[in-house]
Amino acid sequence: MEAVQHITLRQYLIYLGLVTKMKFSIERLHDVREDIKPLIELHWEQIALNQGKIKLNPNWEEYERLDAAGVMKFFTARSEGELVGYFIITVGASMHYRDHLFAICDIIFVRPDKRSGATGYKLIKYAERWCVDNGVSLLNINTKVHLPFDRLMEGMGFDLIERVYSKYIGS
Repeated sequence: MEAVQHITLRQYLIYLGLVTKMKFSIERLHDVREDIKPLIELHWEQIALNQGKIKLNPNWEEYERLDAAGVMKFFTARSEGELVGYFIITVGASMHYRDHLFAICDIIFVRPDKRSGATGYKLIKYAERWCVDNGVSLLNINTKVHLPFDRLMEGMGFDLIERVYSKYIGS
């Protein structure tokens, strides 16, 4: 008689394809650059307000420079190896509070079909843990007014501290 193998509910849901194994990491730009390009395009399509006037054109050379300098950090969410989310921050001494390191959000995105299962929450918590472990005092995350995730931010203990106004003045 064969022994019965017991599995957890999570293992069973993964087996059924209802839950995927999500891996959170910190990666270097040269390892993630090609994977991130289609997500950045999708992200831009969903959030950019001046698409007819300001085209997506990432400054990859500056990203590379900041990554090489250790200033920019690329946190990623991968489902079975496929990049499904990113949270990119810059870390440095505050200009106003020189005794403190601040982490400032450059960009954060999780593919819409991967937002269930608290992927965004877990990605932010992964980056937050890295920040704590590396002496960061303050983590700032910006959200878009027309696509907010304020409830998530407030639920994670973030405070609304600032409003930013924007006006297109180009030709």
